[in-house]
Amino acid sequence: MADDQRGGSSDGRSRGKVELDAARLGAWLDERLGGSVPIEVEALKGGGSCEIFGIRRGDAHWVLRRAPARASSSTAHDVLREFRILHAIRDAKVRIARPLLACDDPAVADTPFYLMEFVAGVPIRTTLPAAYVDSPADQASALTELIDALAEIHCIDWRACGLAELGKQEGYLARQVPRWLAQLASYRCRDLPAVDAVAQWLEERLPKEQPPALCHGDYKLDNVLYAPERPARALAVVDWEMAGVGDPLVDLAWALIFLPQEGNPLALGAAGQPGGSQLSGLPSEAALVARYAERTGRDVSALDWYRVFSPWKLAIVLEGSFAKWKRGESKNPLHEHFGPMADRLLARAEGLIAAGAASGGRT
Repeated sequence: MADDQRGGSSDGRSRGKVELDAARLGAWLDERLGGSVPIEVEALKGGGSCEIFGIRRGDAHWVLRRAPARASSSTAHDVLREFRILHAIRDAKVRIARPLLACDDPAVADTPFYLMEFVAGVPIRTTLPAAYVDSPADQASALTELIDALAEIHCIDWRACGLAELGKQEGYLARQVPRWLAQLASYRCRDLPAVDAVAQWLEERLPKEQPPALCHGDYKLDNVLYAPERPARALAVVDWEMAGVGDPLVDLAWALIFLPQEGNPLALGAAGQPGGSQLSGLPSEAALVARYAERTGRDVSALDWYRVFSPWKLAIVLEGSFAKWKRGESKNPLHEHFGPMADRLLARAEGLIAAGAASGGRT
């Protein structure tokens, strides 16, 4: 969805990797929007699990998000559910690419998909937006914008938006460990000794349940599109396939996994590297947590539990895509690297537990 994500050619072919039939899609759009307007299709890089394409039709510029041909589980990559959530919050004070149309007919684009507005932003992945590189103030603002955009999501009145039936809210935390262990069991392809040990720790230390909120489910720097120019601004939060109603501190702890920090192998924004974040000028993790608490009114005193749970859960999520790659069911080159990333996440969870034991039981 960002300018730097473009790849492939205008006929919808992405150098043999993913394809989208422009003729079929164009006919479907003509039927719904009227007229007979040719379209241009461009495969975009990114979207680690789903496939995304830039669509131009006349003066309109959209992004199409399509489910992969094979899902890692029966509930993964439900883009129509994602569309329904975005459509429900389209008028809320929240930073999203506004959704337009959805389709469940595989005859149009092979799998279900939806269209949303194009947002001319860039995610923070291995490097920063070029305009931020020499500006410590904008690098700091990128992190505070990350927290502010998350706080806006968690402050949405999700019941008033029509999302009251979006899953069972009571007992959310108690369901998480059994749920994700069952998810892993459905595609487990290798030994992961840390999974069960961390799961036991989590189940024995469940914190008091938070009032539920709409949660993104995969909130981090590379799922936010930033203005490519200064000042640093978070324009849109993308990739909502894991969104739901639950405990918002999971989202917060998830974002902390990827903060640019010294010695963090999962840091986004090239911490301390050329083209990356200058660590000395960034707000501390504690400052970001305090900012979140101020903007949401949430109690963050039990955040240590979430800081263990979130990397554990993310490891299981990434393992699903890695398992698809290992079985030869995914051609996405990113998925090969998800396995080693899952290992690092589990090591992080174990390290947090060990640090807590060494400090008298506090992670």
